[in-house]
Amino acid sequence: MVLRDVGDYIREQRHAAQVSLRQLAKAAGVSNPYLSQVERGLRKPSAEILQQIAKALRISAEQLYVRAGILDERVGDDTVTGAILGDAVLTERQKQVLLEIYESFRRENAVRAAGDDFRETPHHPDTPQADEADEVPAPAGDPERTAS
Repeated sequence: MVLRDVGDYIREQRHAAQVSLRQLAKAAGVSNPYLSQVERGLRKPSAEILQQIAKALRISAEQLYVRAGILDERVGDDTVTGAILGDAVLTERQKQVLLEIYESFRRENAVRAAGDDFRETPHHPDTPQADEADEVPAPAGDPERTAS
């Protein structure tokens, strides 16, 4: 099933990049039939071929390696924290703010991955609905934004 996973992932990334199979094959230095077989899960590409495909798609080779079963997925990416802390150009305050934002995104994604309990929760009258919360009120006295 791993081969199918990596093939589907490559196809998704290729479509997202709006690149044809032929264009990607040429950029990665592989034949069209070979790339087609990889996308369909019929061929297992080497780490070197995955790296060439990743480079051509401008995506992380590490993600392809994980999908192909070559690498284990990292839990808690220390490289981001290390990169922020090791950046000599950033002030200590900037580093702290970046780390707080990063951790908040990770927590938010963990909650989503655990299940969207929020959607199943009945609406409380004091809590704005998603549509209401996304609306930006027009500033007073702005006739273009207040006129309907």
